[in-house]
Amino acid sequence: MNKLTQQLPKPAAMGSYSEQDVIFLLKDLSQVQLEKSTLEREQAVQSGTHYSEMLPIEYKPSDEYLQLFHHSLDMYKQKLAIAVGTVAERILKVKGRSIVLVSLARAGTPIGILMKRYLLQTYNLNVPHYSVSIIRGRGIDENAMRYIAQNHPEDHVQFVDGWTGKGAITKELNEAMLDFNSKYGMQIDDSLAVLADPGYCTDIYGTREDFLIPSACLNSTVSGLVSRTVLNDLLIGIDDFHGAKYYSELLSEDVSNHFIDVVVSEFEHVSDEINKQVLKLETEDTRPAWKGIQDIKQIQEDFSIENIHHVKPGVGETTRVLLRRIPWKILVKDLNNTDLEHIFLLAKERNVPVIEYKNMSYSCCGIIKPLN
Repeated sequence: MNKLTQQLPKPAAMGSYSEQDVIFLLKDLSQVQLEKSTLEREQAVQSGTHYSEMLPIEYKPSDEYLQLFHHSLDMYKQKLAIAVGTVAERILKVKGRSIVLVSLARAGTPIGILMKRYLLQTYNLNVPHYSVSIIRGRGIDENAMRYIAQNHPEDHVQFVDGWTGKGAITKELNEAMLDFNSKYGMQIDDSLAVLADPGYCTDIYGTREDFLIPSACLNSTVSGLVSRTVLNDLLIGIDDFHGAKYYSELLSEDVSNHFIDVVVSEFEHVSDEINKQVLKLETEDTRPAWKGIQDIKQIQEDFSIENIHHVKPGVGETTRVLLRRIPWKILVKDLNNTDLEHIFLLAKERNVPVIEYKNMSYSCCGIIKPLN
């Protein structure tokens, strides 16, 4: 029996989403203590420990963050619905109806659910949706991809994520699938579909506008109460899926399904705008131009930043730097951009300087503080 056909265990039920919406191909590590403080994690990562071996502490979100989430969801729900519909239509056009959505856990998970719901509501097309782990520098979960290949041999895989930053995950996915396909003699397409592609890293997207996808404001409480994914050799065996924790103790704070329901309820109101955007993209050059990475190199030079991983471009990544990391500076294209209200608020709260920097395609960029 070759490794591709060797039966893998049925995935454990996990998270606060319905299994009708998504199946997480992850090993449940809920009972294991993996959390470290932001400073401990930053010191460990900058000293050479891989970030996937530990987890940030998941706090109950503060009232301010929740307010920010609800405010941005209210503000952008239609824009989100249009982007979801647009990218789902483009997937159908490129791949046809025999597709399996494979979202990259965990930022991709709610986006994959939204796409699945759009196809169900608009075409009565119920496509399978799995969420799998991909880790920068360590690749995609091979066992998860084997499981999908075994269970959906005739379907076209479509990878899904929330947004692009500098394209590190796009490149990681391309390399990982090149290895996987060559190892197992397969031809799984490695294209990545995202809601927002401000980095110009993919050709399947809903928009290239750099706007806040509200799910970036929160951690597990908007991603099915599932942690970031973990790849730690002490816990993950050779036939295991990558791991994650389910934070059931945060159930009362969970807005994962609320986020989905609010955006889904907008689909019927924006069908004309979706059609317009689909037609508009058909007339544009949608090929990846990797504009973002050129900006990053310039920022690295201008601010003497040695490590490219310390530069986190785009609204989503900048929000996460302010929420999770130890920020040094925040760059914004326009200090008067009212869409960046939450960035200014978080930066002020954390005493991080905000600098106007016009020479970039992103609306903002977070820079992580080197600790040495």
